[in-house]
Amino acid sequence: MEIPFMIEKITRELVGSILMNPSEPHRHDHEELIIVTHGHPAHFVDFTQEMLEPPVIVYIAQGKVHSFIPDEETLGWVIRYTSDFIPQSNFNFYSTFIDDINFRLDNDFCSTTLHDLCEIMLRENALEPVDYRMIRHLLNAVLSKLESATKKQFLDEKATGSSQLITFNNFLQILEYNYKRPVGVEFYAEKLNMSARNLNLISQAVFGKSITEIIETRKLIEARQLLLNSEKTVSEIGYELGYNEKSYFTRVFHKKTGTTPTGFRNQIPSVIS
Repeated sequence: MEIPFMIEKITRELVGSILMNPSEPHRHDHEELIIVTHGHPAHFVDFTQEMLEPPVIVYIAQGKVHSFIPDEETLGWVIRYTSDFIPQSNFNFYSTFIDDINFRLDNDFCSTTLHDLCEIMLRENALEPVDYRMIRHLLNAVLSKLESATKKQFLDEKATGSSQLITFNNFLQILEYNYKRPVGVEFYAEKLNMSARNLNLISQAVFGKSITEIIETRKLIEARQLLLNSEKTVSEIGYELGYNEKSYFTRVFHKKTGTTPTGFRNQIPSVIS
């Protein structure tokens, strides 16, 4: 993006234009929020397609391969912004640990607060010159509201106490600095001064996944990025991510994605060309 922020209303006219000229899967150099209030569009991200049930928000991180396919009833908003425009976002942070982020929203919230904030941003963005400082405040308000609305779906606060959430987030911070190392649950448990069993119990309660699953997901998200954006061999990528054997890295990648690292890399040019 040449500008730091864009917002677009998904209207019947825009949907008609998209349906006449469907967008192909493409990679982003920015972050994107798709807020769907009506309709049943399809979303394709990193070679996985899902049908969206509104009201729902979808977050697409920079570098993801995706396409959005609305149906005739689709309405909502698309917000695009550069990573340095809103540098600290929970959506951005958690996107490195799960394959995609989309969450159902409350109908009343979508039709009132969220709608009003988007309408104000749309008007502000149409002014000349654009006051990006004002828009940054408004977008932060939108992100805060969305994060608050989705937090109970993403991090199960009903099932856990605040201390467990703090421990889990501390684990994610440590993981971000160490996920390329060939270490497992015990390493992270020791860093947090607890047993591997207790760390796994917290992870299951808060996130619904084991520590091993989260570590593997983080590695594979990075593997896809390296396969997309580097010329490193599959063996080099596997070794960089802590897999000492190419065959084991290939098995893990295939189990998670349904294709081999080489197959994933080879299908990129035809998909995003």
